[in-house]
Amino acid sequence: MGPFWIEAFRYNKWANLHLLGVCADFSVDQLELTAPGTYGTLAATFLHMLGAEQRYLRRLGGEPPLITRETSFPGIAGLTQHATRSGDALIAVAEKADPNETIEAQFEDGMYRIDSGVVLIQALHHGITYGDMDVWAYGEAVGAVVPLSAR
Repeated sequence: MGPFWIEAFRYNKWANLHLLGVCADFSVDQLELTAPGTYGTLAATFLHMLGAEQRYLRRLGGEPPLITRETSFPGIAGLTQHATRSGDALIAVAEKADPNETIEAQFEDGMYRIDSGVVLIQALHHGITYGDMDVWAYGEAVGAVVPLSAR
């Protein structure tokens, strides 16, 4: 495992890809399911989550987002490509980021100056809010949690 900050972004990428993998065989009807108190359908939630990652990356000096509010659902395979690309990019940005560096970002209600660390923390927070994946499962998947004896 790497430094905490970087490992948190590796976890974020793993969780996104794990959730997409779980949904890979879902039917179109299943991807259109929703529940009270959620963002919307599963498909809309994935689009929102990965589109937000791309917007955070743009604010940190990256490419313009490929997923916008007008983007049609590209299927789980398409989203998996987006999740891999944005996950790798967030890890790369986190490795060299100066959390005290300020950036300027345009939002719907105006222009803001923001410490880049705030944008990175928001990227993690946003992924955890929607993903809510078990960190122990990540640890087991990457060999960072190893049982030493059976019960």
